[in-house]
Amino acid sequence: MYLTGFADEAANDLAGQIRATRELGWQFIESRNIDGKNIHDLPEADFDRACEQLAAGGVRVNCFGSAIANWGKKITDPPDSSLAEARRAVPRMKKLGTKLVRIMSYAVLDGREADDQMEQERFARLRELVKLFADAGLTPVHENCMNYGGMGWQFTLRMLENVPGLKLVFDTGNPIFSDDRARPKPCPRQSAWEFYQQVKPHVAYVHIKDGVWKIGDATLYSSRDKLTPTSGCNENRVASPIFTYPGDGQGDVRAIVKDLLDSGFDGGISMEPHLAVVVHDPSVQSEAAVRYANYVEYGRRFMRLLSDIGHPWKS
Repeated sequence: MYLTGFADEAANDLAGQIRATRELGWQFIESRNIDGKNIHDLPEADFDRACEQLAAGGVRVNCFGSAIANWGKKITDPPDSSLAEARRAVPRMKKLGTKLVRIMSYAVLDGREADDQMEQERFARLRELVKLFADAGLTPVHENCMNYGGMGWQFTLRMLENVPGLKLVFDTGNPIFSDDRARPKPCPRQSAWEFYQQVKPHVAYVHIKDGVWKIGDATLYSSRDKLTPTSGCNENRVASPIFTYPGDGQGDVRAIVKDLLDSGFDGGISMEPHLAVVVHDPSVQSEAAVRYANYVEYGRRFMRLLSDIGHPWKS
């Protein structure tokens, strides 16, 4: 097991990201944005400087947090942008010695039923992306986010059946805020524990996020044995996510991480706090000192959680 995180939640600049990583005693960053640009979109000179900074700071990039086929890409649009991002990522991953790259399965098509999501086109594009990385000796891992595979564990398994070689990065927090599109309307929210149980054999990497779901004035807490009351698909009430420290929300973080580690999981576990800043939501921002302190505190609390469940982290 090794610990890492989306250090762009600690700081925009790479120097701040490295400093936060070293303060936690970690050696890895899941690199997403540096100075506001995804690592696969940095100008070549900026990428070269980033490589030098990482080497000087004694920090490695374990995973590219790419934008490939993510929730900002429509399956109805040409695949050019994601293919171009993947082709740029490959030589950069090789230069950094990075083996994992986070990808997705394109945005959910609004206004369409779950069985009308152009899944065969998605599978064909994902097969091309997986082959591109696999041919280079690299491993793409799919995140259950705002995409086809994130509509529910049934969709993830169908995707894996149709895209050989694809592995998973399981995000503990995303199910809390996602409609379970495999169930009748009005859709309930997903259960992180149920999703995890169904996809566990395919999990190669983990994102740690946690939170609760709020509708109106009511904050809904649910255990892994009981899904949150219906609140999606056609819900008219004002609903909003509230992110929490790991283990304090509905993401079943303790149970999932303990089960994984008890089962011999020896991969990476990556922090994505979303407390002081959310990269894809400009309305969630904080002062530089606040976001830095929050990221470090998040990492420390997760390390305490590891000790609590009998798997203390050792540097």
